[in-house]
Amino acid sequence: MRIKTLSRITVRRRPGNPSQGWLVAGPLALPVALGRGGIKANKREGDGGTPRGAFWLRRLWWRADRHRVPATGLPVYRIKPDDGWCEDPRDRHYNQPIKVPAGSNADRLARADHLYDFIIELDHNTRPRIAGRGSAVFIHAARPQFAPTAGCVALRLDTLRRLLERLGPRTRIVVE
Repeated sequence: MRIKTLSRITVRRRPGNPSQGWLVAGPLALPVALGRGGIKANKREGDGGTPRGAFWLRRLWWRADRHRVPATGLPVYRIKPDDGWCEDPRDRHYNQPIKVPAGSNADRLARADHLYDFIIELDHNTRPRIAGRGSAVFIHAARPQFAPTAGCVALRLDTLRRLLERLGPRTRIVVE
């Protein structure tokens, strides 16, 4: 039996703690970590803010060396050792996936920790892409005690895996 995909998930900050919040997915309210700068309407590169707005879920990146392919309606891509993300506003590949050469200190998707075992890519700052307006905004696994992110939305790894079943290319995330 196929589970119906959600058309919308909503993220709201938690009262009293701007770097934590709740992700509402149908009847579920799931705790999340947000950016250290809270939710920002005017997102800038490096401000630590989670961008306010409505975004499409583009695709799921996953660590095939650690997990089986997850059940999801999203397009799925394996994370390879040289996969990275360009966060340099001066680069023509800004806010896009890139291949990272050996020895580079660019943001790699294949991390030693488990934060990026599953990454849902959002379409924040993609059409058009504007240099300095924020890059690499994902949904991914949270650090212990839901420590703040650099601007992403982060859930417990087991919760994220279960949520993937309910997501598809017509799901929007609304950050309020």
